[in-house]
Amino acid sequence: MLTLGTDEFAKYPFLADAGAYLKDKGFTLEQFGSDPDLRPSVDKALHRIEASTDNTNYHSELEDGMTTKSYSLEFEVFSFVIAIALIKLSRMPTLVRRFALAEAKRAESHLKTDLRKAQKQSEIDLIKKIIFELSGIEIDKPNEDFFTISVTDYLTESASFNEKEWKLINHHVENGKVFLNSKKIIRLLRKKIDVYITTKINKIRVPEMIPGFEAKVDNLISLGKKYTPVFVSTGEYPPCIKHAIEVLEKGENLTHAGRFMLATFLLSKGQSVQQVAPLFKNAPDYNERVTLYQLNNLAGNSGNTTQYSCPSCQKLQSQNLCFATSDCANIISPMQFGRKKA
Repeated sequence: MLTLGTDEFAKYPFLADAGAYLKDKGFTLEQFGSDPDLRPSVDKALHRIEASTDNTNYHSELEDGMTTKSYSLEFEVFSFVIAIALIKLSRMPTLVRRFALAEAKRAESHLKTDLRKAQKQSEIDLIKKIIFELSGIEIDKPNEDFFTISVTDYLTESASFNEKEWKLINHHVENGKVFLNSKKIIRLLRKKIDVYITTKINKIRVPEMIPGFEAKVDNLISLGKKYTPVFVSTGEYPPCIKHAIEVLEKGENLTHAGRFMLATFLLSKGQSVQQVAPLFKNAPDYNERVTLYQLNNLAGNSGNTTQYSCPSCQKLQSQNLCFATSDCANIISPMQFGRKKA
């Protein structure tokens, strides 16, 4: 059983039973719906949700990752529990995914700091336990500057990365272990952290409705509807492209490699940046400015680059993005799908 200190509980409330902490303090969710003295925690929860939907900064009560104020721990844990309750009551899956992604990013930030600061063996052991709890992956710290991960885990988690810096040959490997700095360790585990938090949230049960939360839930339903999926016709698209579009239509988080594949495919098929961009609106971390910048870069509109090509089927297979069917026979690129060989 993972034992968290005060600071860790505030930073990673999803790792322990935050609901039990609420009860240990003598509170129920119903009290937060009716007691005006508990309103600050509810307001904090709403701020936490809203920040996750529009990609703004959540104003944490922590200072440099520490609970420096007497109420910091309660505010952080209570707001997390109440936020989940409100989101679950709204029954808006899009809000769940956006909230989980925002919490995963916040956890990443704390983990990077904790990894960098961990010097004592007790600190190293605690952060190792936290990462194992989140990802099921074991890390170690053989020296002051680097952490290690097994070659097998590294290849599995980095398979979807296109950048050359993630190639195994560009890292120091010794005795079956890959040496990485704290930033790369956390980036490597990003997807697993996101999945862990999403799963944890989905398993939590709340009552049909909590008296006093009705208006807040109605507001969240309206907020969630702003992110209604943009549906597109997949036509004769190959299975890999259809799958990527379906992921986005559900409001789920498509990997960086998946987004690269989808964008380059559609752009190569003659669609404009303005036609492709709305599809990514459903991504939990959607940012219009960043999306347009990246699409223009892929389309070769930035002035310094030519248009990027869609990855080959072999590349997509290595990134777990291939969903081949019998209709894919004899093609080596998604761009060839539907063409008949003479």
